[in-house]
This record gives sequence, C-alpha cells and structure tokens, in this order.
Amino acid sequence: MGGWKLEVFRMAMYVSFPVGLFYLFNQPVFFEQWMMEKRAQIFPPDDPKLLKKIEEMRAKRELMQENELLEAQNKKM
Repeated sequence: MGGWKLEVFRMAMYVSFPVGLFYLFNQPVFFEQWMMEKRAQIFPPDDPKLLKKIEEMRAKRELMQENELLEAQNKKM
C-alpha cells in the first residue's frame, strides 16, 4: 500500500481540512451584516425619551461618584 508516509498525509488532511474550513467560514466579515440585521429586529432602536433619561441617570451617578471621591480625598487631608 502507501506506507507510513501516506498515513501521515491522510492524518494531516483529516485534521487540517475541517480546521481550515472552520477558519475560512467563521470569519467575522461573513456574519457582521447578518448579525446587525438580526440585532435590529430583536432589539429595536430605543425611544429617544428613554435614551435621554438613561443619560441623565448616568450623569447623576457620575456626579455622585465624583462627590464621594472628593469627600474621601478631603478626609485624608
């Protein structure tokens, strides 16, 4: 038959072929457009009023954190 060289070649093909196909077909470029469309369908764009409220809450939380940090620094002095 082919001997050990043929068996090594076949084993290399058995391993490299599926790995190569996995690498080739699982690139992000193939899925980016599809994922963006599905994401827009599942999670529709938010209401502008809700986005404004979220921004206000974030700003308030950041202000509170800054105040806590300043108070902690003043206590050290």
